[in-house]
Amino acid sequence: MPVDTDSQQPHDVSPSTHSSDEVFQLKDLEVHYGKFRAVRDVNMVLRKHEITAFIGPSGCGKTTVLRCLNRMNDVIDSAKVGGQVLYHGVDLYGSSVSATEVRRRIGMVFQRPNPFPKSIYENVAFGPKVNGVRSKSELDGIVEESLKSAALWDEVKTRLKSSALGMSGGQQQRLCIARAIAVQPEVILMDEPCSALDPVATARIEDLMQGIKDRYTIVIVTHNMQQAGRVSDRTGFFTTEVNPDSDRRTGMLVEFDRTPVIFSSPRDKRTEAYVTGRFG
Repeated sequence: MPVDTDSQQPHDVSPSTHSSDEVFQLKDLEVHYGKFRAVRDVNMVLRKHEITAFIGPSGCGKTTVLRCLNRMNDVIDSAKVGGQVLYHGVDLYGSSVSATEVRRRIGMVFQRPNPFPKSIYENVAFGPKVNGVRSKSELDGIVEESLKSAALWDEVKTRLKSSALGMSGGQQQRLCIARAIAVQPEVILMDEPCSALDPVATARIEDLMQGIKDRYTIVIVTHNMQQAGRVSDRTGFFTTEVNPDSDRRTGMLVEFDRTPVIFSSPRDKRTEAYVTGRFG
């Protein structure tokens, strides 16, 4: 994924030219905020067209690791990422890699819906416009297809010019998913996307994730273990350890496996204790 130029496009890491189903490979990933080590020794492989869930108690590094996958931690001055995050074999933190291109290929949906103070249409069209799409007919098609993919088109097709801020919370979150889809990513990261939603809206988001995973690779952070069990193919369980020289805790990956294994026959006693509710 080289830096974009007019003569060199980042075609070398596109899914069509990569034979493996491995999308991400994390090798000895660690994150420091200043002198504090927030996460250590994360090793895992995330695969194409699967939903991967990160679970674990608060402060164990789930969101920190998620943000490493599209270089969102770059915006924090004190953050330093060690180890490797390979995307189709390319180190995302290599000196020649464009963070902007990383975030186009790897979209993110945040914990609380964050629609722009614009119309529904303009929210979805924003990314394509930034990427140079100017044709109204092309934008119309992108908006419609993205809203359909987010299971929102039938609810909003007659009021596309209305403010997105007037939508319900669940609709706003699906709009944010449509906005991410509109720039044609391969991966969608979701940081507790249902934490602010009621059970009905949560069920719609979960159905949506299942409906689009044949086109996207999805990684979700969730505190809801039942949700992880319902929607994910693989699950990573994180926990914390107390640093010997301070009372601050460092996050670590305890176990990563297929979701049925994590919830029914985990290898580590800490995982078993967490998924059975004995701690956390």
